[in-house]
Amino acid sequence: MKVYKLNCDIDLSKLLLKIGVDKPGIEIMKKKKSEFLFYIKDMNCGAANILKQDALSIGAELAVPMGVPNCKNNSFDAVLMCNKKQLELLVKKELAQPFKLKILAKELKEFIDLPKFPLKIMGVINANEDSFFEGSRFKGSNAVREIENMINDGAKIIDIGGVSSRPGSVYPGVEEELKRVKPIIDEIYNSKLYEKAVFSIDTFEAEVLEYALERGFKIANDITGLESDEYAKVAAKYGASVIIMHKKGNPKDMQKNPFYENVILEVDEFFQRRIEKAKSFGIKDIVLDVGIGFGKRLEDNIALIKHMEHFLHFGYELLIGASRKSMIDMIMQKEGLTTTPAQRLPGTLIIHTEAVRNGASIVRCHDVKEHFQALKVFEAIRDFDV
Repeated sequence: MKVYKLNCDIDLSKLLLKIGVDKPGIEIMKKKKSEFLFYIKDMNCGAANILKQDALSIGAELAVPMGVPNCKNNSFDAVLMCNKKQLELLVKKELAQPFKLKILAKELKEFIDLPKFPLKIMGVINANEDSFFEGSRFKGSNAVREIENMINDGAKIIDIGGVSSRPGSVYPGVEEELKRVKPIIDEIYNSKLYEKAVFSIDTFEAEVLEYALERGFKIANDITGLESDEYAKVAAKYGASVIIMHKKGNPKDMQKNPFYENVILEVDEFFQRRIEKAKSFGIKDIVLDVGIGFGKRLEDNIALIKHMEHFLHFGYELLIGASRKSMIDMIMQKEGLTTTPAQRLPGTLIIHTEAVRNGASIVRCHDVKEHFQALKVFEAIRDFDV
C-alpha cells in the first residue's frame, strides 16, 4: 500500500471514474471540496473498509471502487478526501488499526504540516559550447560579468556547469570538464564573488566538486542523485548542501521511450533511497529536484509539476528546473507550432510559477531578471490578505 498527495485542483470526477467509483457515488463525492486529497494505491479490502468507516465517522471521505464492501478484489486504489483537522483525527485512529493502516497513518502524518521555505532564484552559467540554450553559455570574463548581472537582477544562487546534460549529450571526461570550469571558479574565488551569492557546482564528478568547494562554493548539484560514494564523501567533508536530482537512464539515451507505471511514486522511492544514503555519509542539507526532462515523457513532467507539493513530506526544499526545456515545445506542437529554446521564456515562466505554487522554493533559470519580476508579482497576489 502506497500513498501520495494530489493537487486538489484536478478533475475529481475523472479521477474517481478512473479508480472505478460508481456514477451515483461520483455525483455525490465530486461536490466535496477538500483541503487534502490523497491517492492510496494497492489497498486490501480489510484496510479499505476500516478506513472508509473511520473517515465517514469524522466527516471525511474515502472513495473506493464498486465491490469493495464485498471484497470482490484483493487490492484496488482509493482516494481519501479530508481537511487538516480530519486528517489529524484519522491518523490517530489508524495508528491502532490492522491491515498495515498503522504504516499508512505514519505516512499521512508527514503531510499534516508541510514545511514552507523562502523563494530563491538560481541563475545558470554554462561553461561549454553544447548546452541546449546558447544564451546560457559563457566563458572567462564574460561569465563573471554575467554572474554579477544575475546577482544584481535578484539571483541568490549561481549554478556553474562545465558539461551539457541535454538529451543525447556525451560526457567529455573529467579533465575537459575541469578545464572548462577552473577559470570561472578561480575568478569567483579571487574576486570573492562567493561573498555576494551562494555558488553551486553542477557536476557529478567528485574531483570537480572538491575543486569548487575548496574555493568558496557551497552547493553540490548532482544530476545522478548521489550515485557516487566518493562524491558523497567530498560533499560531506566540506559540509556542502546537496541537490539530489532524479533521472532515468543517462543523458545519451534517457529520452528514448522512458516509461513509468506511476511517476510520483517512482520518484518518491528514489528520493527515499538517496536521502538515506546522503544521511549515512553525514550530509545534512538536502534539496530535491524531480528532474524535469531527465528520462520523462511530457505527461510525467506535467504530473511532477502539478503534484510537486507531495515531495515536501520529506521536509526538504524543492528545486524546479524547466528553463526553456523541450516540454514547452511538445505542448506547442499539439497546437501545430514549434519553438526553439530562445522562444520558450513565456512557457518557462508559467511552468516555474506553477511549480512555486505547488511547493518549489528554488527556481533554476537562465533569465533571472524576468523571473524575479514574475515571481515577485506572483507572491504579491498569492500572499494578499483582505
